[in-house]
Amino acid sequence: MVEKNKGRPAEAEVDPITALSGVSLFADMTRIHIRRLAEIGSYETYKPNESIFSEGDSGEKFYVLLGGAVRISRSVSGMGEEALAILKTGNHFGEMSLIDNSPRSADAKCHKKCTLFVISKSDLEDLLFIDRDLAYELLWSFVRTLTKRLRQTNDKMTFLTFAGKFG
Repeated sequence: MVEKNKGRPAEAEVDPITALSGVSLFADMTRIHIRRLAEIGSYETYKPNESIFSEGDSGEKFYVLLGGAVRISRSVSGMGEEALAILKTGNHFGEMSLIDNSPRSADAKCHKKCTLFVISKSDLEDLLFIDRDLAYELLWSFVRTLTKRLRQTNDKMTFLTFAGKFG
């Protein structure tokens, strides 16, 4: 059962402003902008193996992991679950849903009891409409994050292609 609340839960290892400041996505943002983001968020806690979202779901939230661990995975036909990543405190996920209207591209499950700081897409859109400077900063943060991830994927694909030729 997912527990949701606006107040900071006891399990949260750090306050949201400190947590968001330590997330690479927000690293170059001003403290004022981080505080504004913290004000629109809420908290959710999950138990191990509890689903946070599933591949194909509509993406309405962005998550920052304040404590615990989350497993990002996909179901592979004939093979079952393929873990793509185990995320730990300070990591973020679900941000692609804030940029486009595509469904979730993977499953997110609680790996170890976790506390998440959650920002809804609608609340973020409202804030970005009001604060254009924050919108500009966040847009460039998204661009840098997604570019970094694309480069990592390209490197992995190059390695797999090279390894396949000689394996």
